[in-house]
Amino acid sequence: MFPAPPAPAFPADQAVTSEGALRYEDCVQDGRMIPIAMPPSMSGLWRTVLAKHPGQRNALAAGVIPILTRMTIQSFDQPIRIDRPIETRGGFLLAHDKEGDDVKRLFMNVWTEVHGIAGRIGPRQVDGALSPAGTLFAEHTFTKLFAPPDQRKVTALEFDGYPRIPETHYPAPSPRTAADVPAGGTWLDDLSIDPVDIVFSLDQTDANQHVNSLVYIRTFLDAAQRRLAASGRPLKLRSKAVDIAYRKPCFAGERVHIELRQFSLGECLGAAGVISGDDDKPRCYVRVLFAP
Repeated sequence: MFPAPPAPAFPADQAVTSEGALRYEDCVQDGRMIPIAMPPSMSGLWRTVLAKHPGQRNALAAGVIPILTRMTIQSFDQPIRIDRPIETRGGFLLAHDKEGDDVKRLFMNVWTEVHGIAGRIGPRQVDGALSPAGTLFAEHTFTKLFAPPDQRKVTALEFDGYPRIPETHYPAPSPRTAADVPAGGTWLDDLSIDPVDIVFSLDQTDANQHVNSLVYIRTFLDAAQRRLAASGRPLKLRSKAVDIAYRKPCFAGERVHIELRQFSLGECLGAAGVISGDDDKPRCYVRVLFAP
């Protein structure tokens, strides 16, 4: 799959186990969860832990916000019941990326693991054991979002509740790595532009005043499936893993295009590339993996 840091042992006040529900679109017809269904699993951690954590409350009061900058998601082959509750185990850890005494960035990294009741809807509806269905790693970079551009970088947390410089070192990979062929993979074609331009409307935005983070994944998956179809490759596939690095937000009315290329990884097929605006500046780098 795509590399991501393993989940650590979380401090008691930085983790939670919560219950949730699935939508029909979160699982394919045989009950296996799709990666794009995983990001909402962070909501339990945000609502029950981060919203009350003194460090996070003081960070917001100081105008310091952890912005989602990368997600690495994997779904498993275990079918689960969409008509039964799911259990999410999630936690967060603060980290730094520095060389010597030079702090480059500070992070709030989040991990979640979704468990569901094994089984699927059918003539014989038998509940199985609570089983893992997928995992998520989400990198958040601390920034002063509403400060002038030259004052947005955060290299110390100057408020109570969080350590000034977190102890954990996180060597953040370059965003461009989310468009690389994964280790062991082989490119199948050249990078080229998808023929469909995308124009974002208000329907693709959210309360953060820009295009929702999941919209980029959906648009890239559509482009990857078009490329698979055009190349005559099998189409009875499901997305199994996603790795996306966010560089710059899009807004309602903006037009973007996608450049991508296909790769193979064992028995899986995938696609990797970039979503760019009319100015050709990358909005995000993305790679996805498909399997039967």
